[in-house]
Amino acid sequence: MSKIQKIKGVADLFPEDSARYAFMEKTAREVFSAYGYGELRIPILEKTELFCRSIGEETDVVQKEMYTFPDRKGRSLTMRPEATAGVVRAYVENKIYQPGKVTKLYTYGPMFRYERPQAGRMRQFHQIDAEIFGASEPQVDAEVLLMLSTFLSKIGLEKLSFELNSLGCPECRPLFRKALDEFFNGIDKEQLCDDCQRRVSTNPLRVLDCKNKKCRELTVDAPSIPDNLCTECRDHFDVVIALIDEAGLEYTLNPRLVRGLDYYQRTAFEVTSGDIGSQTAVAGGGRYDGLVESLGGAKKVPGIGFACGMERLAMLLEGTFTEEMDFYVALVDERAAGDALIFAEKLRNSGLKGEVGFAAKSMKAQLRHANKIGAGKCFIFGADEFENATVTVKDMTESGEQITTPRDEYFK
Repeated sequence: MSKIQKIKGVADLFPEDSARYAFMEKTAREVFSAYGYGELRIPILEKTELFCRSIGEETDVVQKEMYTFPDRKGRSLTMRPEATAGVVRAYVENKIYQPGKVTKLYTYGPMFRYERPQAGRMRQFHQIDAEIFGASEPQVDAEVLLMLSTFLSKIGLEKLSFELNSLGCPECRPLFRKALDEFFNGIDKEQLCDDCQRRVSTNPLRVLDCKNKKCRELTVDAPSIPDNLCTECRDHFDVVIALIDEAGLEYTLNPRLVRGLDYYQRTAFEVTSGDIGSQTAVAGGGRYDGLVESLGGAKKVPGIGFACGMERLAMLLEGTFTEEMDFYVALVDERAAGDALIFAEKLRNSGLKGEVGFAAKSMKAQLRHANKIGAGKCFIFGADEFENATVTVKDMTESGEQITTPRDEYFK
């Protein structure tokens, strides 16, 4: 019978890899809770309409990347391609919003997009996501950026670049859209890549963000979003910049930064690394003040948030993250197997972490394994220990000290 292999674009995360993800999740929980965020767990499956209305019908995610299928009653369901839409849906459905109330939530877990698999880009990938609702002040934008910076620093990542832009609002963006349409009418659009030829009429802002060299050359003189902001958007962005300047966060202003989802407005940002090849973005987000209303919630509920790609962050983490053990119980005589197991259980009940050998093996092999798992002590059960109800304790540090003691007295 042929073996069954995993689906292309997904990964099995064994303990050493899983430990990296657990470390990131633990750090996120600690950092975000220090800023007043609470954990929310949202479903993997949502109604397809949620993503069409929030992300945008004409985005690449909705057009080409979603895992969508009918259920047994013919309802169209989608495996979540990102977390923000689901968080907003939960916020609206459960009527969390109240006038003047600020709600801070974070979540993490697997997301799904049908893309060409490569390093740092999987079809099942994982994100850490943080969202805040009910606060429109620029101070909120600055705090979100600083929280993201703190999280990335706490997991040990320093060589990262923050890029910022303002995407305007429903007041000033139509004017910019008009200027952009006029610009595209003056160039040979057939020289753009296939995606951008479609975007010119459906989502022209995304053309500015295209990484294709020819597209960037053709749009080098395109209108700039920051040059077309209304007074309120300009003032908002100026305060954000002033605050992160004062806090010492280094960044670059990128007038071509758009983000790939329709719901963003005003502050948008991305964090990149030059150490993971072409897939440089490790985190990104921005403000989405109209999203709650567009999904059936109250009017004028502002929101802002970000997501971190855990696969890409994991590629940047150095060192090992598996926990070292406090002890290893070495079995040298089969007759002592039961005694060794019970002794190990008593050690764990006292608050220690460790393993026990289930089959008798050579002392050399077991000491080698004890070193491998970082055990501080090795407890040896051989013939003498079995016959005399003792245990030999070997210090696995440089001292190498070894003593034999009655088992019953060890825990006194």
